[in-house]
Amino acid sequence: MTENNAKTRQLLGMKGASSGETNIWKIRLQLMKPITWIPLIWGVVCGAASSGGYVWGVEDFLKAATCMLLSGPLMTGYTQTLNDFYDKEIDAINEPYRPIPSGAISISQVVTQIFVLLFAGLGLSYLLDVWSGHDFPFMTVLTLGGAFIAYIYSAPPLKLKQNGWLGNYALGSSYIALPWWAGHALFGELNTTIMILTLIYSMAGLGIAVVNDFKSVEGDTQLGLKSLPVMFGVTTAAWICVLMIDIFQFGIAGYLISIHQNLYAAILILLVIPQITFQDMYFLRDPLKNDVKYQASAQPFLVLGMLVAGLALGHSIL
Repeated sequence: MTENNAKTRQLLGMKGASSGETNIWKIRLQLMKPITWIPLIWGVVCGAASSGGYVWGVEDFLKAATCMLLSGPLMTGYTQTLNDFYDKEIDAINEPYRPIPSGAISISQVVTQIFVLLFAGLGLSYLLDVWSGHDFPFMTVLTLGGAFIAYIYSAPPLKLKQNGWLGNYALGSSYIALPWWAGHALFGELNTTIMILTLIYSMAGLGIAVVNDFKSVEGDTQLGLKSLPVMFGVTTAAWICVLMIDIFQFGIAGYLISIHQNLYAAILILLVIPQITFQDMYFLRDPLKNDVKYQASAQPFLVLGMLVAGLALGHSIL
C-alpha cells in the first residue's frame, strides 16, 4: 500500500490506514469516518423518493441537502466518534492506528467532539421541523432516537454490539430505516407501511453490518464480544450474512409486485443478481481477506435497489 493511499484510507476512516497524522482537524475527521456517511445520505434520497412529495426546485433541494448534512456528517459522525470512544480497548488490538489508541487525540477532545456533533444535529433537526411546518417534531424525534440507539449500541451496560444479532440489526436499521424515515417525513407523511417496509429492508442492512465484523474477529474473541463470526465461525457467519442480504431484498420485490409495481420489482431483482455473483466470487470464498473487495463490488447494487424501491413506493402514492 502506498503512503498516499494509506493516508487517504486513514482520513476516510477505512480499514488499513496509516498512523502518524498530526493535523487535529484531519484526526477529528478520521474519528467521524466519512466513508460511513454515504449510506445515510443515500437513505435520505430514498426517503424523499418514497414520499412522492419531493419537487425539483431550490427549496426542496436545500431541504434535502440539509437533511443529508444532519444524517451524514453530524449524526453519523457523532455515532462513529462515540463508538471509537467506547471501543478504545478493542481498537488497540484490531486497529491500533485509530486516533484514540494511537494517542493522536486526547480523551477530552473526543468527548467535546461527541457533544458538539450531537447538539449541532439536534439544532439542525429542529430547524428542519420548523422549515417543513411540522405539527409534530418528526425530525427532532428521529434524531433523538438515532442518538439513543447509537449510545446503547456502543456504551455499557447494554452495549448492543456485544450481541451479534441485536447489535447488527441496530446498526442496519440506523443506516437504512432512520435516514429513510427522515427523508420521507421531510417531504411527505411518514406512515406505518413505510416504517415496516424499511425495517424489513434493514434486515438486509443487518447482513451488511455483519460483513464489518470479519475484520475484528481476533479482538472480539479476546474481549468476549459475541459477533456472528465469533459465535458461528467464519464460514457459517458468511452464509448467514449473504442470506440475510438476499432474502429480504427478494421480500421487498415481492411486496412491490403485490402493489402492482411490477417493473420496479423486476429491476430490483435484476440488481440482486450481481450481488449474489460477487458473494460467490469474493466473500464466501474468503470473508476475512475479501470483505472490503466484496463491499466495494456488491453494495452499489444494493443501494441502487433501495432507490428503486423508494421510487416504486413514491409512484404508488401518486
